[in-house]
Amino acid sequence: MKARTIVTSCLLFLMAVFLAVGCTNPATYIRTTTETEAVAATTTANTIRLGFSAWPGWFPWEVAQQQGIFKTKSANADLKWFDGYLESISTLTAGQIDANSQTLGDTVNSIAGGADQVIVLVNDNSTGNDKVIVREGINTVADLKGKRVAAEEGTVDHFLLLLGLRKAGLSPQDIQFVPLETGKAAAAFVGGQVDACAVFAPFTTQALKRSNSKELFSSKDFPGAISDHLVVNRKFLYEHPDQVQALVDTWFSTLDYIKNNQAKAYEIMAKRAGVSIDEYKEYADGTRLFTLEENLKAFQPGNDMTSLLYAADEMSKFLMDVGLAKNKPNTMLLFDDRFVKAHAQNQKVAKAA
Repeated sequence: MKARTIVTSCLLFLMAVFLAVGCTNPATYIRTTTETEAVAATTTANTIRLGFSAWPGWFPWEVAQQQGIFKTKSANADLKWFDGYLESISTLTAGQIDANSQTLGDTVNSIAGGADQVIVLVNDNSTGNDKVIVREGINTVADLKGKRVAAEEGTVDHFLLLLGLRKAGLSPQDIQFVPLETGKAAAAFVGGQVDACAVFAPFTTQALKRSNSKELFSSKDFPGAISDHLVVNRKFLYEHPDQVQALVDTWFSTLDYIKNNQAKAYEIMAKRAGVSIDEYKEYADGTRLFTLEENLKAFQPGNDMTSLLYAADEMSKFLMDVGLAKNKPNTMLLFDDRFVKAHAQNQKVAKAA
């Protein structure tokens, strides 16, 4: 399903929500057709430049590309792969792409820094694909005390690590934190240079290749904490709502394709991830792709983390509590569910016809 960016007691549960994935896929030497183009290349006014990176919840975009689903939905998409999730976030903020696949927390953090972005779709929730993986002999979180632990600083997995430490009564100072890009963190762990690492899929597969290594805890232990989204620059959304709608329509059509053509879809996504098909299938339970109905519900007001409005407000408070934002980010205009609603309405009309 990208580096999600840096805790207080009652808001610790929110940490993982607000940051997720950052990184370099170990097999990203497999290039998409648009990857070698300059990110800032001139595109036609009606083209939507869409970024994505290594996360199981975002690999469906590759299926849409290879199976021509963008075209069937009139989405003039220029799909761009990023080896590093952080790069995709900064590229969106700089206006060099029009839309990106990123977490709720990173988006709130970007807004706190002055970006003007809109969430139009929920891709997924992480339900185990973000993990803290440890060497033999480390059996509890308390065993991490004094150990060398690698993670990409400021990412969701760094915060997942901090969340686990706090829950066990440890502080960040109780470990020897080694800041490494996610792919390098996994490689350092496999090479025996660190005792543990906090990484997300598909880098979890790489890390677990170390003999006798194991998962210590994961996002599954903090349900609903990490959500991933399609985020669009507001200016582009205002100027080209038709292309945003086409992108949302493409997403749901792609989910239908994956459901009905699982073998082919898994082949495409596994190749993009740089893992075997069997390994990719192991990610299925660790990322829950949101249905249309779950999308509609997520955009509604609520009083728990299942509501994006509630989650964004709580994460804004969290950013201030830990000093990442001087003023509370304005999330009042962060969400725009009209595209999901329009898709739902079109589906209803199609079924009635």
